[in-house]
Amino acid sequence: MTAPTLEIDVSPEWGDDIDWDMLAHRAAEACAAEAQELADPAMLVSLVFADDEEIHALNKQWRAKDKPTNVLSFPMLSREEVLRAHANNTADESEAAPIMLGDIVLALGVCAREAEEKSVALAVHATHLVIHGLLHLAGHDHELGDAEAEAMEAIETRALARLGIAAPYMN
Repeated sequence: MTAPTLEIDVSPEWGDDIDWDMLAHRAAEACAAEAQELADPAMLVSLVFADDEEIHALNKQWRAKDKPTNVLSFPMLSREEVLRAHANNTADESEAAPIMLGDIVLALGVCAREAEEKSVALAVHATHLVIHGLLHLAGHDHELGDAEAEAMEAIETRALARLGIAAPYMN
């Protein structure tokens, strides 16, 4: 399976009882299977499993929201640029130049609380948020309206189904 290349940094607070690296790679592969523009190993993503304090500071600095959140995505390219880059790399894979899609940051405390509220394992919720973040880096944005939100949720649901994870939006 072809997926973006992930550079992963896991804060010690996340623990080592779950293989976060493998979880992230499986999520990226499932996401790329449903969003073909992400099926490109020349695309690079920085993924950080952080704590609430770190994501709170980022959320305040970049979104003017003075609170932690579950996941932040910092895309480097527009949707059109992602599609064009993928098309160019597909046309000539031998000369595919690395493309930095952006950064994704997950917050442990918020993710853990949400997982508990949803009665799902932390690994399941984190998998969903990695997929969600990747779609944002590919230019999908649920805040642009109901149609885009529904389209993004459908991709997330199909990607999660590939991993045997139930649809998160049916609750």
